[in-house]
Amino acid sequence: MSDRPHDPLPGDTRTMHERMLAGDPYVADDPQMAVDAARAVRLSAAYADAYTADPAAARPLLEALLGDLGEGAHLRPPLTVDYGTHITIGPRTFVNAGLVALDVARVTIGADCQIGPGVQLLTPTHPVDPDARRAGWEAAAPVTVGDNVWLGGGAVVLPGVTIGDDSVVGAGAVVTKDVPAGVVVVGNPARVVRRVRPESPVAPATDGAVPHAPAATRGSSGSDGSAATGGTAASDGAAPAATPEW
Repeated sequence: MSDRPHDPLPGDTRTMHERMLAGDPYVADDPQMAVDAARAVRLSAAYADAYTADPAAARPLLEALLGDLGEGAHLRPPLTVDYGTHITIGPRTFVNAGLVALDVARVTIGADCQIGPGVQLLTPTHPVDPDARRAGWEAAAPVTVGDNVWLGGGAVVLPGVTIGDDSVVGAGAVVTKDVPAGVVVVGNPARVVRRVRPESPVAPATDGAVPHAPAATRGSSGSDGSAATGGTAASDGAAPAATPEW
């Protein structure tokens, strides 16, 4: 039974590791978490080293690190994860260098996606209440990226967000809430500026910014995020998408 200060679930008899896996508030001092995190660091480093010599020969290391890696999916190191085992990447998806996928909760990337360099998929959340935060409490909410999604370079996807199939996220955008299928979003916080197909228009953003969004091609502009521009940042900023009210 937890007797920690500020526990939002007093009387809970589960281990902190069990609470984390269930998506409930926890403190990250469970020994099993340390074992799993150390495994992820070793496999990530081994994959990066092996990839330099032979990307195909390195693939088994990536398969061992991740929960599931689809046929034909390709990921350029370096890769930063919390555990790796909560990440799935669909077939034929291309992930450019520098992905940060913090998988305290599940991170799901669909099929045929283009993930630009330096993208961040963030599931952890922390309390707004300063006392609970100082006591070490945290939680997580899953991130889901649909099929055929293009995330431009440097895009950040916050906890609890789902991005619909065929959508484009502009380079440098900060996605704070769910994105419907088939739209282009840009900015901080990200907002819809148009549909990906002109026959289904969306009202333009207030600043009139509409990015160029040609179809992505593996290994070309889709992988470096250069065509999907983040546009002008919004002035109101953004709080984390799924901040628990502890």
